[in-house]
Amino acid sequence: MGSPVSPLTANIFMEWLEQQAILTAPLECKPRVWKRYVDDVLEIVKRDTAETLTAHLNQVDTTSSIKFTYEVEQDQQIPFLDTLIVRKPDKSIKLMVYRKKTHTDQYLSFTSHHPLHQKMGVVRTLLDRKDRIVTEEEDKIKEEAHIRQALAKCGYPKWTIDRVKKQMEEKQQRKTKKNKSTTSDQKSKGLVVIPYVAGVSERISRTLKKHDIATAMRPHSTIRKMVVHPKDKQEPVKTPNCVYEIPCGSCDLTYVGETKRTFGTRMDEHRREAEKASQQKYTRSKRKESESHFKNSAISDHVARANHIINWGEAKNLRERK
Repeated sequence: MGSPVSPLTANIFMEWLEQQAILTAPLECKPRVWKRYVDDVLEIVKRDTAETLTAHLNQVDTTSSIKFTYEVEQDQQIPFLDTLIVRKPDKSIKLMVYRKKTHTDQYLSFTSHHPLHQKMGVVRTLLDRKDRIVTEEEDKIKEEAHIRQALAKCGYPKWTIDRVKKQMEEKQQRKTKKNKSTTSDQKSKGLVVIPYVAGVSERISRTLKKHDIATAMRPHSTIRKMVVHPKDKQEPVKTPNCVYEIPCGSCDLTYVGETKRTFGTRMDEHRREAEKASQQKYTRSKRKESESHFKNSAISDHVARANHIINWGEAKNLRERK
């Protein structure tokens, strides 16, 4: 089962919903097993009761913030996250790696301008997933063959997989013998982030490693930096539906307002009203009388009463109003 809302929103409701839903579920569809990760749920229910349970779950949340859908077992198997759960003829289960039908096996190309350890990390991740998920040796052999074939299409030489596999086996042996390498006790003196340049960054990294300084590499040129933005940036004065700020040039007060029209249009209106208010000449009695009347905006009121000058040059569009 799954919910179309974001994982963060789902987590807020799911703990409460789980308790209520399982407690009040009809006996004929009460789940025997309920395992959830964020908004994905694996459950075991009686045959042909998944639809009834789903309807019950959608009734528990009266706000309709979470909408449950369900997927039933097909051909004795069902996916859950990256795992394919397969029911064997003897009623036991085995686990395999699950890939969607739309999965393309496209990984970081070996010819791309990235450090070698990042490419080896792709190999390590796929092999580690195979070892952690797949439960039967025969399926592990098939999964490794699939990994080799997929990585070969991405340009990975055979030695990359063999080297990573050997490193993982050696690490497992050290872990079994409970031996710690001498470098594991050494603490790094710091981390340096450098732009990646093939052949140069590796030498710098090796030099810094001699001084117990870790190195991270990042690309200095990306496609995002090179391509033109799909949309031209809109000038602040032409932005509609915004919140804006206009400071006074004679004191510390600031006016904050919002408008559905463009920022520039509303600024011009404020400016005209303020200029009109500042041009009026008041005697002492007329100024006192004017203080009991309000102008069209707080800005023109401030100009008329305090005889201050507005700093129009520092006016700015704060944000687009949602």
